[in-house]
Amino acid sequence: MEYQAKELFAKHGVATTLGKVVTTADEAKAAAEEIGGVTVIKAQVKAGGRGKAGGVKIAKTADEAYEHASNILGMDIKGLTVNRVLVTPATPPIEEYYFSFLLDRSNRSYLTIASVEGGVEIEEVAKTNPDAVKQIAVDAGEGVDEAKARAIVNEAGFPAELVEQAVTLIQGLWTVFTEEDATLVEVNPLARLEGDKLEALDGKVSLDDNASEVRHPEHEEFVIHEEADPLEAKAKAKGLNYVKLDGEVGIIGNGAGLVMSTLDVVAYAGEKHGSVKPANFLDIGGGASAQVMADGLDVILGDEQVKSVFVNVFGGITSCDAVANGIKGALELLGDDATKPLVVRLDGNNVDEGRAILDELNHPLVTQVDTMDGAADKAAELANG
Repeated sequence: MEYQAKELFAKHGVATTLGKVVTTADEAKAAAEEIGGVTVIKAQVKAGGRGKAGGVKIAKTADEAYEHASNILGMDIKGLTVNRVLVTPATPPIEEYYFSFLLDRSNRSYLTIASVEGGVEIEEVAKTNPDAVKQIAVDAGEGVDEAKARAIVNEAGFPAELVEQAVTLIQGLWTVFTEEDATLVEVNPLARLEGDKLEALDGKVSLDDNASEVRHPEHEEFVIHEEADPLEAKAKAKGLNYVKLDGEVGIIGNGAGLVMSTLDVVAYAGEKHGSVKPANFLDIGGGASAQVMADGLDVILGDEQVKSVFVNVFGGITSCDAVANGIKGALELLGDDATKPLVVRLDGNNVDEGRAILDELNHPLVTQVDTMDGAADKAAELANG
């Protein structure tokens, strides 16, 4: 969230104003009184467009801060409930700029995007005047030293009186990007304030979860557990690669590519069966043991929206007979908790042996289908029925 991004900015010497994070209107009023003067009340959710949604308001008095916080807290912004607001001094920008570092997957490197004509309307600027939005490659080995930061500042066209501040700020943002193992560090707006002061008025940081447990255990403090999706939290605790979606067909597969393809074929098949959709992404990887399969099914079956489950496995290092035994063991482990139909498609290594195991099991909830398209169609049919 913005206030957390700003904490990381301040940690690495990036000019910003932290403000106070509160969860009640009374606390917002007290914070405004403590700050003094005009304040800004800003909804804290992981979404853009908060201002346009009514989640950012100017308060001239502490009573206005109370009123705005009362209206913003509990607001729904892009499906997210506002449970806290940030109260900061009002610092009207003279000019708004845009700046970010991000992972450039297409070029397997890093990228800077900068605009001195951007700010909160950067998307519109990119459409109407794309030359004003500079994309500057960053060599992953060389990084951003003072010389590179100065080159970025010059190419972006920062005003001469802000150049030195911009060079320092960009180096600080690069430190946030690299030392915190981020995949995105964005400042929008990067503001020119009165007195030619350059400051990050807002911030967005995406951290690489792969680095969190070993390299950055302190990142756990940024997780707001009470706001996490309970199914995603449960899956994470079990070590599963799971993402909740808004659909009716639960998906289990081995390998991210296969699971993504499965989502597509289920969405396509679902158009013929009441427009049912995939309910999740769940990649159990190569080790589809009974426990892993049971953990996956336990999470998916806990989703009230799920009406059927599609298990789509291609036997490779883990053979189909091992997967079939995993499904058999999972159903035994779950017992009466397994109540929704499973459509299973096995292919690849030892497929005949795997299918024979499930045939012998003859479980009333399990239907085997030989093809991926056929299995998707059956799962969609069952979800709609």
